[in-house]
Amino acid sequence: MNGNIEFIGRSDFQTKIRGFRIELSEIEAVLAQHPDIREVAVIAREDQPGDKRLVAYVLAKPEITATPSQLRQFLKEKLPDYMIPSTFVVLDLFPLTPSGKVDRRALPVPSAENLERDREFIAPSTPIESLIADIWAKCLGIEQVGIYDNFFDIGGNSLLVIQVHSRLQKTLNQDVSVVDLFKYPTINALTQFLSQGQDDEQLTIEKSRDRAEKQKQALKRNKQVAHQRRKGNA
Repeated sequence: MNGNIEFIGRSDFQTKIRGFRIELSEIEAVLAQHPDIREVAVIAREDQPGDKRLVAYVLAKPEITATPSQLRQFLKEKLPDYMIPSTFVVLDLFPLTPSGKVDRRALPVPSAENLERDREFIAPSTPIESLIADIWAKCLGIEQVGIYDNFFDIGGNSLLVIQVHSRLQKTLNQDVSVVDLFKYPTINALTQFLSQGQDDEQLTIEKSRDRAEKQKQALKRNKQVAHQRRKGNA
């Protein structure tokens, strides 16, 4: 103790995630500079025990919609990665307290209905798409995921990728690496990659069967030739 007093701001506007102390008001101030944003509130949610994450709630200006990727990129140019919200929720109005301030405790849980997506929602249509979508939804803590939703634009991060990878490994009958999940961040892209892998595997199996069949036929012909020779020498 040196007698100096350090002002660290209001405790309800601070949080600690993965070892980093974060000023929520600082994120709000930067995000409010975006030309499409009318008002913003950033909170730390822990809807699942041990899974605390930053969520940004925004009110957009009339007839203007900034996509999550645009907002995320805007913040990345001004803030370190650990201060970038994992999820952006667009609302029409903020819930207010009796005194007229934003009621942060009443802000809704991120869901398929209030998440702002970069493109039209397309539901899974195949068993493999549905399987991956279910795993993503559980890891991200949202109700549903479209096949063109980018994992990292709807709340995903490197830690959640590890969770997804672990669940996929237990469920799928083929190998998929963590690197593959980064390379193919949409369900559509990932299923195409996995299907290609199955096609390659099937092709290899068919080639092996063809080779084995040819070897079998060649052996049969050799036996026939040897038998004919023995009959000719008899």
